[in-house]
This record gives sequence, structure tokens and C-alpha cells, in this order.
Amino acid sequence: MVEAPETAEGWYALHDFRTIDWDAWRDAPERERRRALDEAESFLADREALTGSEEGDSATFSVLGHDADLLFVHFRPSLDELDRIERAFEGTAFAEYTERTYSYVSVTEVSGYVSDEYFEDPESVDEGLRRYIEGKLTPEIPEDTYVSFYPMSKRRDPEYNWYDLSFEERADLMAGHGDVGREYAGKITQVIASSVGLDDWEWGVTLFGDDPTDIKDIVYEMRFDPASSKYGEFGDFYVGRRFPPADLPAFMAGETVPTPEGEGGHHGESGHGHGEGGHGHHHGGDAESEGEESEASLREELADLDVYAGQPHGEDVYAVGLYSEADVDELEAEVDDLAESFDHYDTHEGTDVYAPVDGEGPAAVVSLWETQSAADTAAGFLTDLPGVTNRVGEAEDGWGTMGMFYTVKPEHREDFVEKFDVVGDALADQEGHRETRLLAETDDENAFFIDSRWASKEDAMAFFRSDAFRDTVKWGRDVLADRPRHVFLA
Repeated sequence: MVEAPETAEGWYALHDFRTIDWDAWRDAPERERRRALDEAESFLADREALTGSEEGDSATFSVLGHDADLLFVHFRPSLDELDRIERAFEGTAFAEYTERTYSYVSVTEVSGYVSDEYFEDPESVDEGLRRYIEGKLTPEIPEDTYVSFYPMSKRRDPEYNWYDLSFEERADLMAGHGDVGREYAGKITQVIASSVGLDDWEWGVTLFGDDPTDIKDIVYEMRFDPASSKYGEFGDFYVGRRFPPADLPAFMAGETVPTPEGEGGHHGESGHGHGEGGHGHHHGGDAESEGEESEASLREELADLDVYAGQPHGEDVYAVGLYSEADVDELEAEVDDLAESFDHYDTHEGTDVYAPVDGEGPAAVVSLWETQSAADTAAGFLTDLPGVTNRVGEAEDGWGTMGMFYTVKPEHREDFVEKFDVVGDALADQEGHRETRLLAETDDENAFFIDSRWASKEDAMAFFRSDAFRDTVKWGRDVLADRPRHVFLA
């Protein structure tokens, strides 16, 4: 009898493909559509909030072509959890407007083709290889833009029967197959899940990438590899584009998803998420347009001073800040573990702990990201840190909490702290100023975070346009190691 390779299983996977009953959706009363969107958005956001945890991962995709409109991908430690997710979605009002056109159930898998030693003596395996294997078993869905899913099996024809080959022959073929895949490292993330005994095919393959031509190329090249050309059989292919659950109203309204940076959109007739009863901020009106123009003008002025000011609300650098009263050493240990998980994502710029220079008040944890969706996801994990009291820039703090990041030349650290005290006294006389705190990064005493709170946006901007601020910036050019970063946190 031919030897079967040993396998190790990890998380179970559900690929849930849905079409929308567009006629029913258009005919539904506005109130019912709004309720359906609320329930679906909440359901999907809760599922995705697990990202990076030991409880699984989820993502939502818009599917191109006639086979489906939406794809929900879920990874969970047990089949029972997928069953609960499936039934919970069917209980939402939104599910009434969908029909499942396809689904796929599988479980992530690694086999003896990767490493015999892993199954014989896991502790003897190289640490890097062991982490690689464990990552395959408990995959995180990357932030990549596109997804391609297809099922496949190994051929069992009289001439080419994969299961008649010896273990050594199969291992050699899989090694060559893997060499092709490694050429796309950094471009394509691949999740292989076994569906033997679980679904119609033997494996489900999910490819994630930012360039759809990379997806095409890796599949095309692998077709010429003997493991595929002689022994591979493939089912239908599905391709989709990821978008955050908050953009479901835009998707249903036929708008671009993900919503382009800086565009709120009307999200269809309902105005869902941007008007009464919505989850977001109102984006209409001349007053708001004037405010945005004012912010743009401010950023240009700061740029002239060689001060980086991001975009409105940090659209090119999104920041999440939290205060914690926990012991700083305990907080650092927790944040280090969390930051290590965050580093798996290209959108993560850094997560650090800042302690108050004067020793008074709580420490701050600040996390910087390239996208809003990534920052929002990170916020869910950061709020679980010990001793968290509030989020930087919460509504009751007033508008304009600014994250001002300064890296000081070591020889000028004391000068900078003294200058801050002088500026602090001047701020006390500024109209609308509430509080400004100086905190230093616990891993780098020369890196500072300043939290400045104002009663209103206008008050904060008035200070940024003041001579006092300009004088401070000019002085800082001699003591700073890099230009300061002002990130709008509120």
C-alpha cells in the first residue's frame, strides 16, 4: 500500500458566496433597508474584530462576475463556530435579500511534504520553519486588495494517478511546486485548506494579493509544473475585492468600495452612515466644506514650516491613542506582544507606549496605521489592554486632540523639556486650550508624543497659525532629529 503523508490540521474555513436579490432590495421600504444594513454591518464588523487574535479571522469581498455578489471568508478554530456564524448571518434582516450560490468548507492543513521532522519531533524543527508551519495552520487574512478562490483535487486517471505515486515521488513534485510559489513571496499570500471528506473537492485554495496580475501569473506558471499539469484538476475560480463592513451601504448603492480615501459618499438613497440614524459623521453642508478647506490650508502652512500634518483625520497616517493607568512595565509587555502581531501587516507603522515626563497621569499607547480600516481593527485589540481608561480624542475631550510626534537630538533632550514648560505656560493663555501633556516613548527617551486638547477645531487651528507656534517650530529645527509629525486624532 502506498504511504499516505501525515497531516496536521488547524483552523476550519468557510467561504460563503452570496448573490443579492436586487429587485427585492429596490422594492423594500427605506426603513427595512436601513435595518438590514445596520444588522449586516454590525454582524460583519464583529466577525472581523477578531483579526490577529487566537479566535480566528474574517473578511468581506465584492465578487466580480455572474457567480456571486459577495464573499464572506471565515477562519475559526472549530467547525461548530463556523456553524454558529452561518446560522447567525441567516438571522439578520440583510440575509433575506441574499441567496447562497456557492460555499466551501475546509480545514487548513500542512503535510509531511513540508517537513517529516515536524511530525516526528516538533521540537527539533528549526524555529523559523515551525513558525511558518504554525502560520499556515492559523492564517491571518492579509490586508491585500484582491482575493482568488478555487477548489482543486489530485488526478486519479489510469495514466496519471497521484495516489499511486510513492511518497518520495510526491514529495519531489510538491517541492518543485513550492519553488514556483516562493518566487511570489511578498506578492501573494496563499492559504491551502483540505476539504477531503468535508466538501466536493480535495482542497480549497485562497490567494490574496494587491495586483490581480500576480494572481494570474502564479496560477499560470504553476499550470506548467508537473504537480499541476499531470496531476491537478481544478474547479471554478472566483475573484473579489476586499472592502470593510462599514462600506456595505456604499456597495449596495452601487458606489465605489472600498470608499475612496477622503470621500464620505451619500451611500445611496438611505444616506446610511452619514445622516440621521447612521453610524458615521455627516458630510454635507457648506460649513463642513469650509472646515475641510480650512484644514487643507492649515496643512499647507505647516508644510511650509517643514511640519508634516497628514490629511484630515490622518488619512495618510491613521492614529489610535489610548490612555492606561496600568503599571508601565506590565503595559509595555502587553503592547510588545500586540505590536509583534501588528507587524505582520504592511499597513502597521508602529505601536508604542509613552509615559508622562512629569510622572503625573496615565501612560499613553499610540498606534499608527496607513489605513482607517486597519486602525479601527487595531483599536479593538488595544482597548483590551490592562488599565485602559479612555481613548485619546474622545468626544468629551473636545475637538482637535493632536498627536504631535517629536524626535529630539539626545544632547538637546533637556532643552526640549524645558522649552515645553515655557510653551505650556503660553498655552494656558490661549483661548479654548484645555490641556497639553508631554509623554516620552518608554523605549526611546528622545521620542516624544504631545497630546493637546482644545475646546474646538477653530481654537486649535488658531494656535497652529500663531506666532508662538511658528517661533517654536523655528527653534525646534536646531534640536529635533527629524521633522515633527502632527496627526489628527480626533
